[in-house]
Amino acid sequence: MVGKRSYGDGCAIAHALELVGERWALLVVRELILGPKRFTDLRAGLPGISADILTQRLRELGDAGVVQRRKLSPPAGSWIYELTGWGAELEPIVTRLARWSSRSPSLRRDAPLSADSAALSLQALFAPAETFDITVALRLGEHHFLVRIAGDHLGLARADSDQAQADLIIETSPRTLAALLGRARPLADTLTTGELTLTGPQALAERFLGLFPPPEPITVAHAPA
Repeated sequence: MVGKRSYGDGCAIAHALELVGERWALLVVRELILGPKRFTDLRAGLPGISADILTQRLRELGDAGVVQRRKLSPPAGSWIYELTGWGAELEPIVTRLARWSSRSPSLRRDAPLSADSAALSLQALFAPAETFDITVALRLGEHHFLVRIAGDHLGLARADSDQAQADLIIETSPRTLAALLGRARPLADTLTTGELTLTGPQALAERFLGLFPPPEPITVAHAPA
């Protein structure tokens, strides 16, 4: 915290912004919500950030008690960054913020996004009109996730390997998944073009995607010129 600018405001919201309000800070948190990562993995998930800025943000988040650095046991022996227990409490805040901003008409829906961001959008948009149990293995390039839904509860975790118990296996890109969730593309179209590969019934995949309805965009009233 030394050397950082302060709002000089006793409000807890102001202090929260002092902790995680710097540019890139909350996106670093986003990349760590589903588990620890190496420095190079964080860079890959945040291609717009420089190594120096990422190092600075990790140091600041570490000083604030949000992120910690840990060395893996041999034979890996590499250093990883992970959220502290307190830092992990940001997950529902980040998810809720994502859902709130998804209603913005100025959201860049064609912009690139990381695999973790695309996976977390499931958490943000989950609002089932029907309830059923399903396990989905989601493969976004080299990043694998397991989505477990039981009624109105969704569990999301990074998966180290393929999950034989999955009812569906969906292989696609973060951008294609975002288009499906935003209802910009129908599932059948992505299957035809090969942008998505599905193992399991297409009808079940349609039901699964239906659990994530996009929020209604807001209407912005513009003052007359």
